[in-house]
Amino acid sequence: MQDTLLNWIVFIPLIGMTVVLLTPKRSVGAIKLISLVTTFVPLVLATWLYFVGFDKGVVDYQFQFRTPWITSETSELLNLGVFYHVGVDGISLPLVWLTTLLLFIGVPASFGIQKGEKAYYALLLLLEVGILGVFVSLDYFLFYVFWEVMLLPMYFLIGIWGGPRREYAAIKFFLYTLAGSVLMLVAVIALRIESGTFSIPELTAMAMRGDLLGTNLFAGGMLLGMKFTTWVFWFLFVAFAIKIPVFPFHTWLPDAHVQAPTPISVILAGILLKLGGYGLVRACFPIVPGAFDDFAFTLGVLGVISIVYGAYVALGQTDFKRMVAYSSVSHMGYVLLGVAALTEWGTNGAALQMFNHGTSSAAMFLVVGVIYDRAHHRDLNGFGGLSQPMPVYWGMTTLAFFAALGLPGLAGFVSEAVTLYGAYQANDPRFRVLVVISVIGIVLTAAFLLWAIQRVFLGTLNEKYKDYPDINAREIFCQAPLLFLCIALGILPYLLLDWMEGSVENWVAGMNQAIQVING
Repeated sequence: MQDTLLNWIVFIPLIGMTVVLLTPKRSVGAIKLISLVTTFVPLVLATWLYFVGFDKGVVDYQFQFRTPWITSETSELLNLGVFYHVGVDGISLPLVWLTTLLLFIGVPASFGIQKGEKAYYALLLLLEVGILGVFVSLDYFLFYVFWEVMLLPMYFLIGIWGGPRREYAAIKFFLYTLAGSVLMLVAVIALRIESGTFSIPELTAMAMRGDLLGTNLFAGGMLLGMKFTTWVFWFLFVAFAIKIPVFPFHTWLPDAHVQAPTPISVILAGILLKLGGYGLVRACFPIVPGAFDDFAFTLGVLGVISIVYGAYVALGQTDFKRMVAYSSVSHMGYVLLGVAALTEWGTNGAALQMFNHGTSSAAMFLVVGVIYDRAHHRDLNGFGGLSQPMPVYWGMTTLAFFAALGLPGLAGFVSEAVTLYGAYQANDPRFRVLVVISVIGIVLTAAFLLWAIQRVFLGTLNEKYKDYPDINAREIFCQAPLLFLCIALGILPYLLLDWMEGSVENWVAGMNQAIQVING
C-alpha cells in the first residue's frame, strides 16, 4: 500500500471525475456528493502520510514509485527513457497536503454554481489530478505532462463559469501559461539530449557534479552567445515565474482572479501560484546551479520589486477581489527573495511562505465571495458598516486579513520574518539592501488591508445592507480550517518546519556544494 499511496492520492480524483461524467446531469446532488467524497479521501490519505507515514529524519524522497512508461528495448524511436516516477520529501509533502485540503474545501464552496454542474465538478477533479501530479513527479517528462493537464481545466473553469470578461481572462491565462510551457519543453528536451535522462534526481546529481555543460548539443549548447546552462536557466525561470507570478510576468493574474468564480480563485491563489515557486526549487535551480549563482541577486531584486509593487498597486484598488489578487503578487515575492538568498533560514522561510500564503489568500478570496454573493458587486467604496449586520463575518475577515499582513502570533508573520532574516544572512551583502527595501512592502500591505477593513466594516452602516444575513454554516465550514491553520502555524510553526527542515538543509547544502564545484 505504501508503495502506491501517492498514486491513490493523485488518481482518486480522476476516478471521481469518471464517475461524475457517468452520472446523469440532472442528479446534481449525487454529483456534488461524489465530488465531495473523492476530494475527501485524498485529504485523509495525505493527512496520514503527513503525520504518520512520513519519516522526518529522512531527507531523501520517500514513498517512491517508479515504473517504465515510454521505454522500449526493441525500438530506439520509442525508447525515450520516460518513467512514471513519483515521490515526496519535506518540501513537497506540505504542498500535497495543502492541495488536498483546498480542493476538498473547493467543493462545498462551489455549491452556489448553478449551470453545467456536471462539467464543472468533473473539471475541478481533473484540476486536482494535475496539481498533485506536479508536486509528486520526479521525472521531468511526467512533470511536464501534469503541468499541461492542469492548464486546460483552469482555462475552462474561468472561461465558462467566470464573470463578464471571463473569455478574455481565460485566454490571457492560457496564453501566458502556454508560453511558459513552450519554454519549459524546449529546456527539458535539451536537458534530455545532453544528459540522456528525464529523471529530476539524476539531472540534479549531474548538475551537482558539473556535468551538464551542453557538450552533446549543437555548438556546445551555445545560443545567442549564451552558454547552455544560462539559457536553460532563463527558459525554466520564465516558465515558473509566470506561474508565481513574478513582476513583470504577473499581468494575467488580476484578470484571472477577478473573472474566476470564488472557488477557482481560492485554488488559483492558494495552490496554483505555489507550483511556480515549487518548480524553481525542484526543477530549475538545482539543475543549473551555476547560472542560479550568476543571477541570484537579480532574482532577489525581482522578488523585492514584486513585494513592493504588488502592495503599492493593491493600495490603489477599489475592486475587493483585484486588491486581494495584487496582494498575492506581493506575498509571493518573499518566496523568490528567500530562495535567491540561498540560506537555510531564507529557504525555510520561502517554503513556509508558500504554505502560509496558501491558507491566508484562500481565506481572503472566500471572504470576498461571501459579500459578493449578497451584494453582487465588489466595490470597496460601496460598502460601509457591515460589522453591524454581519459581526461573525467581520471577525473572520479581520482574522484572515491580519494573518495576511503578518501580525505577530499568526502564520504570515513567521514566514515573512524567517524569510527576511534568511535573506539578510546571504553571502552577498547587497541582499541586506533588498531586505530594507522590502520592509516598504510590509507597511503598504498593512495600509491596504486595514483601509479595506475600514471601508467595508466600519463607519456608518449603508442602509442597503442592513438586512444582510451573516455568514452561514457552509461558508464557515469552508473558511474555518484555513483560519485555524493561520492561528496554529503562527503559534506552532514547527508543525511545518520539522517536516521541511531536513530537506531544505539538504537542498541548500547541495546547491552550495555544486556552486563551489562549478566555480572551481
